[in-house]
Amino acid sequence: MKYKGIIFDLDGVICSTDDYHYEAWQKAADSLGIYFDKVINNRLRGVSRAESLEIILERHDGTMSEEKKQEVLKYKNDIYLELLQGMSEKDLDPKVKSTLETLKAKGLKLTIGSSSKNARPILNKLGLGEFFHDISDGTMIQRSKPHPEVFLIAASLVGLTPQENLVIEDAHAGVEAAHAGGFDCAAIGDAIDNPLAKFKLNEFSDILKIIE
Repeated sequence: MKYKGIIFDLDGVICSTDDYHYEAWQKAADSLGIYFDKVINNRLRGVSRAESLEIILERHDGTMSEEKKQEVLKYKNDIYLELLQGMSEKDLDPKVKSTLETLKAKGLKLTIGSSSKNARPILNKLGLGEFFHDISDGTMIQRSKPHPEVFLIAASLVGLTPQENLVIEDAHAGVEAAHAGGFDCAAIGDAIDNPLAKFKLNEFSDILKIIE
């Protein structure tokens, strides 16, 4: 087996909280009188909360103080966390759990590499905390994707090199980050046709075709 570990992005790979993020950012943008739609929202995928706000503020006239930015970020996150309260194991695709069970049984070190600062509570709500050896998330990084920092930390947490890990990503920024860090990447969802991805996954369970 070439790979000893797999690093998973969270949103759009393990689960989907995209709608929650979109609703929360929509309300934050509305509070500022800034136009926001799903096209803009797609640009926020894989990047940090602070960088997401800067993208939204491209349509904002004038400047905004750092204090006001922090207020908006808190407002957005409070809405997002409230929406997450309704998440449970019923929101998890059974194929995701069964695939993780198979990968863990093969002895692979499974980690999360996500820009989200809410990765741990989300995994716990989905009943998946036990599947992962460790988590690299937005609370641990200085630079978000497409910088490879989050994946490099994930690999180091389990004592593996980038070459020993396979990254699973659904965002173009994530695929670029994996490539920049020297990781092979399997792309799913929106990023499936990214030329930097070594593998394409039509569905999550296709990972098992790669790991033999």
